[in-house]
Amino acid sequence: MKITKKILIGLLLVFLIAQFFGPDKNQSNLEDIKPFLVETNPPENVKSILENACFDCHSSNTRYPWYNNITPVNYWLADHVKDGKKHFNVSDWANYSLKKKDHKLDELIEEVEEKEMPLKSYTYTHGDANLSDEEIKQVIEWAKNVRAFYNIQMNLVQ
Repeated sequence: MKITKKILIGLLLVFLIAQFFGPDKNQSNLEDIKPFLVETNPPENVKSILENACFDCHSSNTRYPWYNNITPVNYWLADHVKDGKKHFNVSDWANYSLKKKDHKLDELIEEVEEKEMPLKSYTYTHGDANLSDEEIKQVIEWAKNVRAFYNIQMNLVQ
């Protein structure tokens, strides 16, 4: 029992020391989201959906919950954000080609339609990100309209 107690105390110390370390936060000003919003021009209802359900993981500005201050949870969240930005990053929208923008919106439509996005692990703690069927329809309609605009532009370039 004595060795178990020492191991538990050691683990507790490691856990406490780990609280002083953590990954860099994904925070910037909201200026880098503006090119995406200006170019894709979402109606207010869709903009609100994007802000509540998408931007935390798919932009350079995450609103962190209180539990992000706990190691190792903060590393898990940082990994989710990094992965989300790898697939779709509205903060980098201005650097995407028309073809890539079209493809990203196609993926967005597919993921939202299949209810793969937002992730269930996200909607458990962010109830406003849990999309209704009507909200899904609105996002998909907006994305399809933007894709149609991009396809017209791509055809003009060719």
